[in-house]
Amino acid sequence: MAFARSASRNGDDATLRRRLFSKLGQVLAQVPFAEDLLTAYYCAFDRGTPSHVKAALVAAIAYFILPFDAIPDVLPVIGFTDDAAVLAAAMNLMMSHIQPEHRSAAKTKLAEMARG
Repeated sequence: MAFARSASRNGDDATLRRRLFSKLGQVLAQVPFAEDLLTAYYCAFDRGTPSHVKAALVAAIAYFILPFDAIPDVLPVIGFTDDAAVLAAAMNLMMSHIQPEHRSAAKTKLAEMARG
């Protein structure tokens, strides 16, 4: 599995990764789609993923990270519904590019995050 690193993107990958893992670490218990979010991340930064797929997945991840949403994340129960819908739409369109390695990497990272 050859996930691209940030050097070719002037730190964009590193910034996205840092912000994603930071926010996800803060809200892990509230985000039932955490595995899908991380799967999208690993797919988006896999060198074998086509550019148009990367763009759609990065946009969905950025929507999760950004503090301004259609439905504010701080609202109990419904706060992450818009984030989940955006991610689900992107992943449904790009499902053929999501590989078992991406899901495996997501599960491993979630287990690490859950242990603290």
